[in-house]
Amino acid sequence: MTIAMITDWTILSTRMDDLAGHGDIGISVVSPCGETWSRQGDVAFPSASTAKIPIMIEIHRMLDRQQMAIGDEHVLASDEKSNGSGVLRHLHSGLVLSVADLLYLMISISDNTATNILIKLAGMDRINATMRELGMRTSILGRLMVGRLAIAGEQENLASANDYVRALGAIVDGSAACAAACSAMLATLELQQNKHRIGRYVPAQEGFRWGSKTGTNPGVVNDVGFVTGPTGTMLIAIYCRNVDSEVLGEQLIADATLAAMRATGLFA
Repeated sequence: MTIAMITDWTILSTRMDDLAGHGDIGISVVSPCGETWSRQGDVAFPSASTAKIPIMIEIHRMLDRQQMAIGDEHVLASDEKSNGSGVLRHLHSGLVLSVADLLYLMISISDNTATNILIKLAGMDRINATMRELGMRTSILGRLMVGRLAIAGEQENLASANDYVRALGAIVDGSAACAAACSAMLATLELQQNKHRIGRYVPAQEGFRWGSKTGTNPGVVNDVGFVTGPTGTMLIAIYCRNVDSEVLGEQLIADATLAAMRATGLFA
């Protein structure tokens, strides 16, 4: 049986009008049938930890090129520990971590130390080249993760919602790397432990699944992810700045995602 998909972007547009007074928001959505809608989709926002998606892609491309192996080990050094999110900065130096461990920590709990190790393994220039190859025209990885926004003299890591749905779409359609790598990346995104943003209103029932990569800094609350339901897969990227609190930002993202699911026919 074929399930008819009806897209009504007015549902999402009206909801975004309601939410606009709570902060500056950039959003891009791709429906299960490939239709797109965005508002401020090409505007650059601080990427925060959503920048970890193209890092993950480039690491998997390196695995495809046999420039490293998923089981390769890295010994954690004390001077590698970074401020901000994650657990490695609290753990003992000398800890042995595989590439698989680092990828899991980077995506599921947004560990900054794991991320910086992977950036150095891949090379920042190579990650940015991969971003250009994925059609990410506005976004840039300009510095390591340090748990704060850029200060004077530093390049901020930047993202646009349209760029990040392009990158996510390449993972979903299997073109970001080999098919097995793309499946592994989707599975890693599904390990996201913050369920208060894109995942908040996804039905907890058979036939639905979701995954995402969050990003947070003072006044900045972001999420990029996918929701799969009976009619297919919806892609969504939401960037919020100048919001009063992380709790409010998370509610904005959750409300926008619910409206997007309804607009695209993914959820009644």
